Amino acid sequence: VGMMGIHVLPEVNVNDEPSLTWLVFAGRASALFALLAGVSLAFSAGGARGLRGRPLRAAMAAVAARAFVIMAFGLALAYADPGVAIILPYYGTMFLLAVPLLGLAPRVLALLSLGFAIAGPVLLQALRGMLPPAAEDNLTFGMVLADPLASAGQLLFTGFYPAVPWMAYMCAGLAIGKLDLGSRRKAAWLAGLGALLAAGAWAVSGLLLTGRLGLSPHAAARLLVGGGDPPVPEDSWAWLVAASPYSSMPLELLHTIGTGMMVMGALILAARYIRQIIDVLAPAGSMTLTLYSAHLLFLASGLLGLRPFESFGLQVGAALLFGVIWRNLVGRGPLEAAVSAMAAGGGDRVAGQAPRQRQGQR
Repeated sequence: VGMMGIHVLPEVNVNDEPSLTWLVFAGRASALFALLAGVSLAFSAGGARGLRGRPLRAAMAAVAARAFVIMAFGLALAYADPGVAIILPYYGTMFLLAVPLLGLAPRVLALLSLGFAIAGPVLLQALRGMLPPAAEDNLTFGMVLADPLASAGQLLFTGFYPAVPWMAYMCAGLAIGKLDLGSRRKAAWLAGLGALLAAGAWAVSGLLLTGRLGLSPHAAARLLVGGGDPPVPEDSWAWLVAASPYSSMPLELLHTIGTGMMVMGALILAARYIRQIIDVLAPAGSMTLTLYSAHLLFLASGLLGLRPFESFGLQVGAALLFGVIWRNLVGRGPLEAAVSAMAAGGGDRVAGQAPRQRQGQR
């Protein structure tokens, strides 16, 4: 829902200030998308119990297969030209990078998340001048085949969702998914730590923007909440102090990891009190690949392009309604079922089992 809002609703209000949608969701919705991906991968690797030996290798093979399928969906959707940056190829790249991390302990994954959050942007800044800039916002199969090295550089570093810095989200999600999320104490710890991390990263960035870059407090606050024209070139080392939305710099990564943790912890704590709301949201949440792809195709159609609020309401309402109906009548989302079947085939081969369809399993 947050990513739909960012794609559809205005970025600024009538006073040319960042809109409420932008203030709440810019950078945070896509970060939560990636953080939850890490949580789902942790579940596939056994969650808090964990897997070892051949079952873990089977899970790794299934995640690798899933990565290639999701990447293929993203490259195919680029031909529709939806007018927004498609996260799926980057998502698939992060899945591949996460494969060797599936068996690690939560504390190790948390340290890796911190390492990617700091070292990833540093490496990105160091390589900016060496790697060719992204030719297009979205890669296609033709572009990948024509220049695989440039395409790899775009997916890993120079694209809109650079996979190497964004592995901070994936590792944080993996660590969270290996916790006992049924524990209200753990959920409260998750929400509290997330709030501290988000506020602390923002405060440090604000102090550095005013102290190191000499911005006024108003200019620093506007950059933090709305982005806009940076005070220094984005390829300069000084840009590392920014927590501006979509900057993929260390403090922005830590801030959005914190907001994602806060949202997850708060919803786990509130779940027993908002059961009816959860029952409406959860079916759509279980088929985000299908609904995100449908959202991109709707954008590409141009329908309601000049009526953003009607478009947003229609898309969110349709997504929630479709999720409830499809989940009750069929079960797993259509694209989710396809990806799961392909991933399960790879995992079964590694596990030494017959393909599930031949065993009569759903």
